[in-house]
Amino acid sequence: MRHLFRDAEPAGGDFGRLMIDEVTWYMRENKVTRGELAQAMGVSPGRVSQILSGDENLTLRTLSSVVEALGAQIEFSLRPVDEALA
Repeated sequence: MRHLFRDAEPAGGDFGRLMIDEVTWYMRENKVTRGELAQAMGVSPGRVSQILSGDENLTLRTLSSVVEALGAQIEFSLRPVDEALA
């Protein structure tokens, strides 16, 4: 299992950017193209590019749609900032 945000700074980071990085990592590891993601989401490839650009405010609804289309799930946990990642 890959630990979300392992290589990212735990505090003050851009949560949306971290989520997009995680999605693009998953797509690369599972050989999913943007076109395939667009088709699974029922949107245009241009819309997928907008989502993955990180330039817009990523909503939980949009993130949920992306994750569902990928056939994946999100796991995350909250921990104190000063707690070391294991």
